[in-house]
Amino acid sequence: MAKINPGEFMRQVQAEGRKIYWPSRQETVTTAIFVGIMTVLLATFFLGIDALFGWVVSALLSLL
Repeated sequence: MAKINPGEFMRQVQAEGRKIYWPSRQETVTTAIFVGIMTVLLATFFLGIDALFGWVVSALLSLL
């Protein structure tokens, strides 16, 4: 690996730092709301699937 002097390293770090895209406050809020809604929907879906499988297993075990 090639050695690089500290000055060049700092210039490269600054150049990379300028490439970073920071989302606006509105984009952050919108994304957070979307994530919250999806979390609730998926939790409800998996709760239903778990309840259904629980019922199926209980029904099968009661046959024994």
